[in-house]
Amino acid sequence: MMLPLLEMENILFYGAFSLYVLGMVLFFVFLVGKREGAGLWATRALWAAFACHSLALAARGLGAGRVPLSNQYEFATSFAWGIALLFLIFERRFHFKAMGAFVAPVVIIVIGYAAMQNKDVRPLMPALQSAWLVFHVATAVISYGAFGVAFGISAMYLIRGRMKEDDFIAKHVPNLEMLDLISYRAVAFGYLFLTLVMITGAIWAQKAWARYWAWDPKETWSFITWIIYSIYLHMRVVKGWRGKKAAWFALIGFLCVLFTYIGVNTLLPSIHSYAGAVSTIL
Repeated sequence: MMLPLLEMENILFYGAFSLYVLGMVLFFVFLVGKREGAGLWATRALWAAFACHSLALAARGLGAGRVPLSNQYEFATSFAWGIALLFLIFERRFHFKAMGAFVAPVVIIVIGYAAMQNKDVRPLMPALQSAWLVFHVATAVISYGAFGVAFGISAMYLIRGRMKEDDFIAKHVPNLEMLDLISYRAVAFGYLFLTLVMITGAIWAQKAWARYWAWDPKETWSFITWIIYSIYLHMRVVKGWRGKKAAWFALIGFLCVLFTYIGVNTLLPSIHSYAGAVSTIL
């Protein structure tokens, strides 16, 4: 039963990967070539990729006999899924397809990283056999996904002023004020879930290792990331930060997210590492 499901997962994973790439290309054709039809098909391709990706995760979970959130590959592919999910929600809410030209590449980078990871299904060590693991990692998928969207939108903000204004740009590309608002909402949403990540992680740690916090490198960098986004929100609400400062802060915050996930797992020994880098979570 396991092998067919995991083979199916592999096919669906690369199918989703291909569709994400197709969607990204179509978003570029839409924005750079100013072809409205390409924008429509880009959104369709991304929805198809997301559906394929969801089925791949379901097949992985059924094949592994557990929620697929327990190693480097599984979190990376779920991370990419979270970015796609949050982008589709924001695109549906704000109706600006041009955002896809900046967010789809982020999805491609993360799912490309997942493709390079070991996909073997391994037994879970006792510390990972907890329902709190599911809450902890699932909230991280949503949080990181929202920060990925904020990263793409903030990058779009920084080059928006250099775009030559015409009817197409005015119609399909959000103005600076709107981009700033969308990025802020994505950060605020991600921050809420990042706070839940910290809380559920502490509870899980207490149950697994009888302590809430140990200043492990992963915990330390997660706290640093939380502080950066806290500063972002504080400065925005109290000091009225807008524009380029906020955009750069959102970019820096997401780079910290990537370092917390990839850099710490790769470069620093951590209690979050199990059986080497290929089986490291978050």
